[in-house]
Amino acid sequence: MTAFNAEAAAKALLQAEQTRHQIGLLSLQYPGMTMDDAYAVQTALMAAKLAQGRRVIGWKIGLTSRAMQDALKIDTPDSGVLFDDMVFENNGIVPRGRFIQPRVEAEIAFVMKVPIDGDVTRDDVLAATDYVAPSLEILDTRIKRIDPETGKARIITDTISDNAANAGIVLGAARHAPDAMDLRWTGAIVSRDGVVEETGLGAGVLNDPVMGIVWLARRMGQYGQRIEPGQVILSGSFIRPLECPPGSRIEADFGPFGQVAIGFEQAP
Repeated sequence: MTAFNAEAAAKALLQAEQTRHQIGLLSLQYPGMTMDDAYAVQTALMAAKLAQGRRVIGWKIGLTSRAMQDALKIDTPDSGVLFDDMVFENNGIVPRGRFIQPRVEAEIAFVMKVPIDGDVTRDDVLAATDYVAPSLEILDTRIKRIDPETGKARIITDTISDNAANAGIVLGAARHAPDAMDLRWTGAIVSRDGVVEETGLGAGVLNDPVMGIVWLARRMGQYGQRIEPGQVILSGSFIRPLECPPGSRIEADFGPFGQVAIGFEQAP
């Protein structure tokens, strides 16, 4: 891809988000697209959002589970950017029409107190973390999940370009020191409309959610970026995404770790 194509792809994604109309697979439009190309699109999209007055508040890590990596035939996670307009209150309501096809995942969020980048270790991440908290990530798809003509599903380059499908974040009220408990054994019971849909443990994220932050810091170092103080890092989901049609309510019970919930406004 040329720089012009990356800019054009970012513009199309931004328009899709604003109009709530999905675009076709970039992997079909640009068949030779690489992961570096996809991150170039994401960077161009970030620049466009910053120019609109948005502010970066953190990062998300996706595709951390073996099941999702196997499905996309990759062996690495991906990452995306969190912006200030993506924050929703715990127990709040997402307005009708805000997203195209929202889904929700449960994750452990890390909030940082000092910057980190480059070749960090697990101990470095723990020392740099102010606190960890229960969270939900709201996903959305500005790119079609499946091409209607060919039946081809989106692939990793589509997902990365689309800001790793990120759309929103909900933080629970609980705050914990990052070394206060074994995060591998920290998990949640996740319900939709009062019915348990998923359960999972932190170990589903690269065997240790802290290692997700290690991976992100190293990846960002390769692109001349770093994790900044005060930023929120979503470490990766340990459940499958739950579809959230209008009227849905998602509740994640992390036990002693805390609770977090979000609702979606009912259709008229």
